[in-house]
Formats: sequence, C-alpha cells, structure tokens
Amino acid sequence: MSGPKYICIHGHFYQPPRENPWLEAVERQDSAYPFHDWNERVFAECYGPNAAARILDAHGRIERIVNNYASISFNFGPTLLSWMEQAQPEVYDAVLAADRRARELRGGHGSAMAQVYGHVILPLANERDKRTQVIWGVRDFERRFGRAPRGMWLSETAADVASLEALAEQGIRFTVLAPNQCRRVRAKGSATWLDVSGSRVDTRRAYEVALPSGRSIAVFFYDGPTSRAVAFERLLDDGKTFARRLASVLDDRVEPQLVHIATDGESYGHHHRFGEMALAYALQTIERDPDVRLTTYEEFLDRHPPEWQAEIVPNTSWSCAHGVERWRADCGCKTGGPPQWSQAWRAPLRAAFDWLRDQLVEVYEREALGLLRDPWAARDDYVDVVLDRGDDALRRFFGRHGAPRPEGALSPREVVRALELLEMQRHAMLMYTSCAWFFDDLGGLETVQCILYAARAVQLATEIAGDKFEAGFLARLARARSNRPELGDGERIYVERVRPAMVDLRKVGAHFAASSLFEEYRARERVFGFDVDVTDREEARAGQARMSIGRMEVRSRVTQASEDLEYAVVHLGDHNLSGGVRAWQGDAAHASLHNALRAAFGRADIAEVLRALERSFPNATYTLRTLFRDEQKKILDEVLASTLEGVERDYEQIYAQFAPLMRYLASLGQPVPKALHQAAEYTLTARLRRELERGAGVDLEGARALLQEARDAGIVVQRDELGLAAQASLEELLCDLQRDPDDRELLERIRAIAAFAGEAELRYAPAVAQNRFYAMRETVYVARRRALGPDQRPENDAWLCAFAELGAQLGVKVDG
Repeated sequence: MSGPKYICIHGHFYQPPRENPWLEAVERQDSAYPFHDWNERVFAECYGPNAAARILDAHGRIERIVNNYASISFNFGPTLLSWMEQAQPEVYDAVLAADRRARELRGGHGSAMAQVYGHVILPLANERDKRTQVIWGVRDFERRFGRAPRGMWLSETAADVASLEALAEQGIRFTVLAPNQCRRVRAKGSATWLDVSGSRVDTRRAYEVALPSGRSIAVFFYDGPTSRAVAFERLLDDGKTFARRLASVLDDRVEPQLVHIATDGESYGHHHRFGEMALAYALQTIERDPDVRLTTYEEFLDRHPPEWQAEIVPNTSWSCAHGVERWRADCGCKTGGPPQWSQAWRAPLRAAFDWLRDQLVEVYEREALGLLRDPWAARDDYVDVVLDRGDDALRRFFGRHGAPRPEGALSPREVVRALELLEMQRHAMLMYTSCAWFFDDLGGLETVQCILYAARAVQLATEIAGDKFEAGFLARLARARSNRPELGDGERIYVERVRPAMVDLRKVGAHFAASSLFEEYRARERVFGFDVDVTDREEARAGQARMSIGRMEVRSRVTQASEDLEYAVVHLGDHNLSGGVRAWQGDAAHASLHNALRAAFGRADIAEVLRALERSFPNATYTLRTLFRDEQKKILDEVLASTLEGVERDYEQIYAQFAPLMRYLASLGQPVPKALHQAAEYTLTARLRRELERGAGVDLEGARALLQEARDAGIVVQRDELGLAAQASLEELLCDLQRDPDDRELLERIRAIAAFAGEAELRYAPAVAQNRFYAMRETVYVARRRALGPDQRPENDAWLCAFAELGAQLGVKVDG
C-alpha cells in the first residue's frame, strides 16, 4: 500500500522595483502602454486575475471564481507588495486573506513564504547585507501577514552555506531550491552519501541541510522538468493536462511523497495568457482527487519532517547555468538581444557598486557614531520605519536607537541627519537588486533603475559628508559599455538618463507651484513623498494668462529634511509655462519680487514678466519640460482639453453639413471620402461615449439610434473606446447594486446596458463587473432563492429572472 501523496504548486511573484528613489512612487513608463507602468500591466494580467480566477463550465460560462493564492504556496516581493498595498488594495487584501484561509484549512499552516527583501543575490552580498536583507524580509512579512514566516524564498534561488545560515539565524525553517543545486544526500543515520549532482536528486521529499553553526534548515528541491513545462513548454494551455502531469510524477512508494513545482508566479497570466485559469482548474481537479492532498511546504514539513540530509552546491541558482555568474560576469546567460551583444558590462557595473558600497560604509560608520547607539543594529531595525513613515514609528525607532543625550532625544536636525544616513544605506542595498544584471544591456529599464538607487545614495553621501563620490563612481561606471552605440557607457547613461531624474526639495517646490495653477490645493498637500505647506499664495489672471506667487515649506516624509521656499510661476496658455523657486529671502525681498511681477503682469507685459523671472531666479527657472512625468501629462491633458473641444466642434459642424451626402454615398455602395469619414467617426463615437458615460441615466434608445445613424452613413464607430465607457458604467452600477440589491429598476438598467454592449459588439474587459456579479450570486441570489415559498418558482420571480438574464449577458452561470 502506498503512503500519503501530496502536491504543492509554488509561485514566486515578483517585479523589479520601479519607484523613483526620490519620489517613492512609480512614474509613467511608456513601454507599458496602454498601462501607466509595468506594475499596473503585470497586475492586470496576473496578480489581479489570480485573486479571482475563473473556472468555466462546458458552455464557457463562469461556474466558479476562486482565489488561487489560497490553494498554492506563494511568495511576493516586499517592494511589490508595498506598491500593491497603495495602488491595488483590494487584491492586496485578497493575498493576505489567502494566507489566513490556508491556515484555517491546514491546521495553522499558511500558504505564504517570506522573501529576501531587496531581491539581491545573497551569495554575492557581504555578511552585513545578508543579515539585513533577511531581517527586513522577515519584518516585512510579519507586518503584512501578522505571523512569523517559516519559509523564505531566496532571490533567483541563489544559495551558498552562508546564505542558508543567515536564514536559519532568523528562525527560517525552510527554503526552496532547484534540483541542480543539490550535491549529495543520505538517509539520516547513514554514513553513506549518494552523489545526486546534475539534477538527479529525488525531489519528492524534504531534506535537512546541516550548517556550520550547529543549526539546520530544511530544503525542498523542486521538480525541474514539470516546472520547466509550466514556464516554457505551454503546459498551461490546458488545466486538466497540467493536473495530470503533476499526478504522473507520483509513484507507489510507502513513504510520504510530495510532488512540487516552483516557477515565476507571472507564468500564471502574464507570460501565459489565461494561465491563472489553467492553474485554477488544475487546483480544483487535484482537490477533488481522494488519493492526493493539495498542500503547502509549511504543512508538509510539519507533518513529515526530513528523514534525509543533503549538501548543496554552493554559489548556484535556478536561472544561471554557471552558478551565480549571471550577476557579475559575461557568462553567456541572457534573455535575448542580437547574437553579437555581450554582457561584458556586468563585471564593471558590480565593481562600481561594490566600490560605492564600501565608500558608504565608511561614511555611515563615521557620521552615525554620535547619532545612533549601534549603527548596524539601527539599520537592521530601520525596516520598521520604511514600512511606517508615521511620527509614532519614528519616535519608537529613535527611542530604541538614538544615541543618548543629556537633554533626552536627538534634535530635529540630528534626526534628519540620522535618517539621511539610513536612507543612504537603504539605497546602497536596493542598487544590488538582481534585475540590474539579469537582462541583456546596460541601458535596460531595470539596470538604469538600480543606477538610480546608486545615484540617490551618492546624493545623500555628498550632502552628509561633503565628499564628491559621484566622480569616483562615474569613473568606474564608464568602464561598463552598452551594446547600443547611441547609449555609450555607464557614465553617459548616468548623465543623460539618471541625473535628470534626480530630485531635491526645490524641484518638488517647482512641481507644486506649477501644478497649483491647474489644481485646487489645500494649505497642506502631499506631493509624492513630500508634504508641502503653503503659507502665502496669490493668483492673478489676464486673459488666457495666469500667474501665482507664494511661499511654502517643503518637507520630505522620508528624511524629514525641509526648506522654506518662495516661488513665482506664470502660464501663458497652451504649453507655455515658466517659473522659479528659491530659498526664502525675507519679507522685503518677497515684496520686491511680488511688486515687480504684479506690475508687469498687470500691464500684460509678458516679456517683462519673463525677464523678471530670470532676474529673480537665476539658474533656477523651470518649464513644463522639467516637471515630473505624471504631472506633465496631467497639465498637458488639461491644456489639450480646450483645444480638443474646438476640434470636436469643427468635426460636429462638418458632420452636420455632410451627413446626408454620406448616407447617400453609403446607399449607393460608394466609399465615403476619408476626411468626411474621419469627422463622422469622431463625432458619432463622441456622442455615443457621452451617452454611455451617463450610467443609470443612459438613453439606450438614443444610443441605438446613433448606432443606426453610423451604419446608414457607412461608419464604424470606435468600439474599444465605447467599450471602456460601457465597462466603467457597468462596474459603477454593479457596485451600487451591491449596496442596494433591492433596487429592481437599477438591476434592469444594468441588464439593459450589458445587453446593448453585446448588441453593439463593444469590446471591454468584463472581469470587475463579473467579480461583483459573482459575489452577489454567492450571497444575495442564494438568499433570495432560499427565501422562496414552497409554491413559488424562481422563473416567476422578476428579480431572480432579471438577475439570471444579466448573468447570461456577463457570461456567468446562475442556474444549471
């Protein structure tokens, strides 16, 4: 008789950090279009869908919507979860809820694992950074999941004995490695080691790795062939085949066995479209198999502690055939690019970072001496502040780590300096994110991101110590050459792409001053990672031109550094915006600035206004081009709005004049001239979009008439644009219906809009609407069905019928 059989699927969910190091926010990334940035894009394709994965019936209708995270083992990168917590809180909560649900189902054993904090290649980190990275990963996990982690994912599964020691020292019980990372194994109590190098290890059991300290850690070596099939061989094309493949690895042995795979979590939806659906179906199939138990590493380890020991092959990983050389040498591993490209830039990039790190260690130890009791213990605990920038968290931190003072606490200036030192160290670790070396060229998005982190560390070190670290860093970066001649070397990339992204308090002030002409701001506003307090502000208008003059204090929420500033900014219409910011120079100087600008502006002497700005703010003037990218777009959208209104009026007039001619041409089967076609398409699409945006007030008969008008004129409206409008209305109205399910009129209106979207063949993403409908199906609909009397039939209940019809339109199964 065979022993217990288990299956575990692990997803490593991670994105390279994308935050601007100065703003602590992700700016617009054009390569992710139509999404704002790559986090948003991968979220839409993977992280969100896995929290609400569809299982379809034989007719292609949604039968179940499930949270995949509750049934698999997973880890999320801490920096990705930080972004998700702010940008996508519903799915963030679903991830945390999945771990709680797993603990309920599996005797207290969750589905979540921790991760090394900054996705650094731990074997290449120095001992201090190893320790801090593990501590930060543990603390981040504890803060989010409300429990201590038992397992920790190593970035790229890169491991050596010292890295395993760092995990075990912090109470981590297990990790997951690739099969090629195991050298030899033996049964406990046996003196005979078996050589299993070359991925020959039996992956169906847990192993114990003894460590030099006397500690030990359990290691699971995942099933390589099946994991590769998921990641690269289209196994996710079919959920049933996926489940069968996993079960086929099991045999009839007496001892407990675990079939487990590990891949990038992005395989389930981002790399493979609808991969989350294949995963959901496979999980359901496994759960219904009485001979197999779906499990997590935590649960399996608790039920079946290791009976075998293993030794690892040090300095190895899952994504480099040469060990860990991918992150420090031109080893030949790459993701693509022309065959003549090399990765010779990797070694000098790491050498430049290593040099900078060592310089910053000296600055940190010297400058922190009188500020922090134990600078390195303070760095280990600084993650508590990174996770909570509030005043209470700061007080607690400095209560523990601030150097003792006769007067008690550190002064505000000393707090700023201590925070600058700690931020310098944070960015000195972030620059080692593995993605800097993973891809094919020095000028890639991920590599430049890590150089941005290095630049922030350089900037802070220069402010703190006064030394010019940038020159030494650039000299070393210059040794790293891009494969693209137009990008040159690392120094050129730094000068052209990194330095312009740098931010100081005055640039934040300039951003706020310019945007204040286009937005209503309160006396205190948050601008990314900064607080802006406006103490004085005056606006003036002259025709199309607007001007603002004022005073403000800008304070970093990260370092608490602040500056008292005065500003002036003028918008002359369209994209013509100029302004200046300088340190507050006193009441008299501010009055002089104010009077000079007001006088020139009042005379409509724009040339003198611009000259006065140049005189008052020499070398400190700003234009729309210098603003942060998202604010640039926001202002340009507003500028363009009035322009587009005029264009739309012109198109309306052209269409109104020539619509009869277009209908006549269409009736004869003759083509409509391109200029007239464009005016008609724009006009009719705009009218339909405005109608659909009215939500519950939409006139669907009017919308149908507009569609018929388009057909009569031989015009095809923009169905993607109209689909977005219908989608937004459906999502909003279903949210209203969830709050008031008894609103029969609203239900009918939603059903009618969904029907119209189908008739008009509008293209939209129904996922959010389906999720809301499904939630009502599982609660409100079920309750109403149960409340029917013995003589009542569902088909005679108007609400139930309307709800079922809406389900059919949304593709969600309601009854049989």
